[in-house]
Amino acid sequence: MGKPTGFMDDPRQGNPCQSPLERVRHYNEFHPRLGREDRRRQGGRCMACGVPFCQSGAVLNGMVSGCPLHNLVPEWNDLIYTGNFSHALDRLLKTNNFPEFTGRVCPALCEAACTCGLHGDPVTIRDNELGIIEDAWERGLMNPRPPKTRTGKRVAVVGSGPSGLACADQLNRRGHTVTVFEREDRPGGLLMYGIPNMKLEKTIVQRRLDLMAAQGVVFRTGVDIGRDMTADALLESYDAVVLCCGAAQPRDLSVPGREASGIWFAVDFLKETTRSLLSCNLAPGTYPSAQGKHVIIVGGGDTGNDCVGTCIRHGCKSVLQLEMMPKPPDARTEQNPWPEWPRVCKTDYGQEESIALFGRDPRVYQTTVAELISDEKGALRAVRTVQLDRSLKPIPGTEEELECELLLIAAGFLGPQSYVPEAFQLSLTPRSCVQTPEGSYQTSRPKVFAAGDMRRGQSLVVWAIQEGRAAAQEVDLFLMGYSN
Repeated sequence: MGKPTGFMDDPRQGNPCQSPLERVRHYNEFHPRLGREDRRRQGGRCMACGVPFCQSGAVLNGMVSGCPLHNLVPEWNDLIYTGNFSHALDRLLKTNNFPEFTGRVCPALCEAACTCGLHGDPVTIRDNELGIIEDAWERGLMNPRPPKTRTGKRVAVVGSGPSGLACADQLNRRGHTVTVFEREDRPGGLLMYGIPNMKLEKTIVQRRLDLMAAQGVVFRTGVDIGRDMTADALLESYDAVVLCCGAAQPRDLSVPGREASGIWFAVDFLKETTRSLLSCNLAPGTYPSAQGKHVIIVGGGDTGNDCVGTCIRHGCKSVLQLEMMPKPPDARTEQNPWPEWPRVCKTDYGQEESIALFGRDPRVYQTTVAELISDEKGALRAVRTVQLDRSLKPIPGTEEELECELLLIAAGFLGPQSYVPEAFQLSLTPRSCVQTPEGSYQTSRPKVFAAGDMRRGQSLVVWAIQEGRAAAQEVDLFLMGYSN
């Protein structure tokens, strides 16, 4: 514990943030980092408490409290305060392959469980994590370290999202020869195309991909396993296959008028925006634009919020975000005590931007779509909504017609697209995820493993990394008879 009175002497200071009206003019990240001295003070706020809930990853009342990766938070906070950033990097990378990703997009389960947050403000754990890794990149410490020996074993990882990359990174460090297959034109999966550039700039993703390639990981893009290459062909060429294809099957709307044009799944809308941004700087006609349109987003979660921020940057005329559930409380209730994950209302960056630009929070609670209305050419022109009671049943007489030329469906995901499990003849769970035994990543087919959202369902980047690491250890045990 570097500074015993740090949590009392120094107030919480997060990374700065550009104002909403300033940041909506661009697609770049908008949180410049603190200087080293300010970061040292923030590290000194860590209490090094006897029971560090921040790194527990424990399930409390149905939700996880603390980091699923069990990051050594008190250790590297102390090292930040004492100025030992290089040692802090070693401790951080011991448990987290990609802190530059989690330091940007993780909802900070660790901070919700921080003891300082019981009666005050939690430590800036996520910002500290990001400060450590970015300091390392800037000082040239993140150099290729390929394994000194190879085992002769070949592993195919299908999917290059956070779980696939974590799995590949671990197996490559062990000395196995790893090839990552990605169906898109660029590796990175969710990190490259699913998360908007203003949350995670793609140069950050590419930087890590280049490092992994320099360490020996082979990336093959434009190869869709199950379509371009059969499962049998893959299994003949590799000693093990790890499926990390994500939960890419979006929930749809089953309402009258669904056939109208102007309706997109959120994941496709965000993907095409990023693809266009990277390839041609959003040239007209290369992506589904919200410019000048009234937009309605179905879904109140993180993906819906990303759609709000993206549509505002497109230049939409208005944006609403429909949420079926009631508005959460603004503060913890007695039924939701610390260190449980706080079930409270959070206003994210897209909603902040809508408030600044349009003068209102875009979220409309306890409301859903009842009908989609198109014009004579079949293009969407309006949405008829209806309010819901607490049991999610429609309330008669609450219907309302709202102008809408673009509808984005951000209602979550059902599991992986079916053709990959079918190609490998895998058993599925009732949630359409790949079935594995409890505590294992081995599928119902020999030599085939699964990890990430494909196995556990739609989740967070930090969970995907944890899944990839754990699957890699099981694959290593399968290949070698023991795991180092």
